[in-house]
Amino acid sequence: MMAKTTISRRSLLTALAGAGAVTLAGCDLARTSAAPASTTGLPDALVVEVDGGLGLLRGTDRQTIPHAVATTDGRLVYASAPDGADTAFWRIDAATGNTSDRVRLPGRWVPQTVSTNGTTVALTGEEVSVTKERPTGRDVTPVLIADAGGVRQRLDLPGNFVPEAFTSDLAGLFVLEWLPPQAPDRYRVRVVDLATGKPGPLVTRDKGLIPPGAEEEMRGDGRQAVLAPNRTVLYTLYTHQPDHQHTRDRISGRPGSDVHAFVHTLNLEQGWAYCVDLPHPFGEGPADGHAMAITPDGTRLFVVDVTSGIVAEVSTEELTVRAVTKLASGTGSAYAVADRDRLFFAAGTTVWASDLASLGGGNARPVRDPVTGLVLSPDGDRLYVGQDAAVSWQDPATGDELGRTAVPGLVGLHGPALPA
Repeated sequence: MMAKTTISRRSLLTALAGAGAVTLAGCDLARTSAAPASTTGLPDALVVEVDGGLGLLRGTDRQTIPHAVATTDGRLVYASAPDGADTAFWRIDAATGNTSDRVRLPGRWVPQTVSTNGTTVALTGEEVSVTKERPTGRDVTPVLIADAGGVRQRLDLPGNFVPEAFTSDLAGLFVLEWLPPQAPDRYRVRVVDLATGKPGPLVTRDKGLIPPGAEEEMRGDGRQAVLAPNRTVLYTLYTHQPDHQHTRDRISGRPGSDVHAFVHTLNLEQGWAYCVDLPHPFGEGPADGHAMAITPDGTRLFVVDVTSGIVAEVSTEELTVRAVTKLASGTGSAYAVADRDRLFFAAGTTVWASDLASLGGGNARPVRDPVTGLVLSPDGDRLYVGQDAAVSWQDPATGDELGRTAVPGLVGLHGPALPA
């Protein structure tokens, strides 16, 4: 259930290509300070996904970090690399590239998720995207809790788990428990009490206990995760859920509704989860044709299905679908981002801009190559568009291209790299 501008993450192996790039031994950091002559410097520092892992772009400088996880706000990146039989672990200031001292973690570990305040990381022995991948079968899942100073705690969880997010107070770790452990085909969200090391169920939206057997289990596709601007709620879009029943249906004994997509809402402060069902035809088209975006004030969450050409507006206060509006349709992977006034969404070689006041249609803006991500600059003056081996930036108001820089191996955009 988790993530991002788009937070799909992290099982990438080759280093960022480009003139002057050097790959360091032991899957360490690759860096080039001299960009190719055709490259234009970026106005803002960005965290991106590349064929080699996470990429940091600052001006004409390029860095690739093979095993890493970034905070959602893009301020910090935590990285690991093999160090003999153990693991070197360190923190990077994304905006400057400055690094902390490396600490040694016993055994081999890769970062999986970082707390919303950027201080604490959960590491596992296997990189698994909570929105895209299925873990291998296992009966016990080792999890290491660490910070820039080293190991804080080791957990050996009985079962097959993937860390998703920390609770706001760092007393718990939300995880996906995959069932059955040795041949996983479905999963449920649980929370590990870090004081006892034991996983247990969440509570309902009214903070009631969930009876045994009433926890909802999911089989479909986790498409994208978006963190609320105040960092207290994680929204995850799920599609293609065959025969799915929400916890509230299991508790009440009602049959599940014929819903093919929903937004899983996880409150990181209070530990409850609630699913906002999306109406037909959400979830009936390709999973990658769906995308989410949240407004800067966190009150409006938009879910776009470019295949059918519709958008749903979700009230984050009421957790209900407030409106469904017809937009332009397209094909290919969908991406979305919103500012205070506009919703931007993209698929294929088109970016659309729709006024939030009316939320209809969408002004089409053709681009050179298929889009792989959308990100707004911190001041809102530039819309960054990930494309084939390049990032371009537009005037959000007009769609005019203001610049373009080469990024070999670009996979997607994470977000701006803000000062720590």
